[in-house]
Amino acid sequence: MKKVVYSIALLLIIGGVSLTGYSIFQIWDSNQAQKEALVQAEEIVSTPPVQEAVEKEIMIPTYEKGETMGVLEVPKFGEKMPIIEGTDEEELSKGVGHYLGTALPTQNDQIVLSGHRDTLFKRFDELEIGDTFVVKLEYGDFTYEIVDTKIVDADDRTIIKSTSPNEELIVTTCYPFGYLGDAPYRYIFYGKKVQN
Repeated sequence: MKKVVYSIALLLIIGGVSLTGYSIFQIWDSNQAQKEALVQAEEIVSTPPVQEAVEKEIMIPTYEKGETMGVLEVPKFGEKMPIIEGTDEEELSKGVGHYLGTALPTQNDQIVLSGHRDTLFKRFDELEIGDTFVVKLEYGDFTYEIVDTKIVDADDRTIIKSTSPNEELIVTTCYPFGYLGDAPYRYIFYGKKVQN
């Protein structure tokens, strides 16, 4: 009987160590992907846009799902995060996801960005009304001031809607911030464009 108990205990210990090791690897792998995406994003936004004439309209690029688009800066923390087209798990493991089908800066409509509260957005519970986000894309830098926040159910998609002709930045993350597992709510930051 003692051998059976010891065997079960040993299996539980091995299983626990294996799961811990796998979790540590997943965190490390995600951090590496985010670092690589940030290097790529900073290269994209560091190239000044070509402007042949002041009157010429800004050419807004299109992005494929999974493509690195730019950088999201949070000046309050001095942090920079890569923006990736799409909000599936693969994109969110690399950076901040841009919700497919929503606008980009200067398109005068709603821009939606999303990220994980336990990785890139882990300090977002410290953000307040008046703090800013800076969206850096290859065609310019755009600053948005937080003007409101809201908590909604995790499945609530009513916040994603056209705001045309008004440009609005929506940044979403899971809520509560310290919650373990799949959080039941989403925390929404509403940002209005600030003249640069």
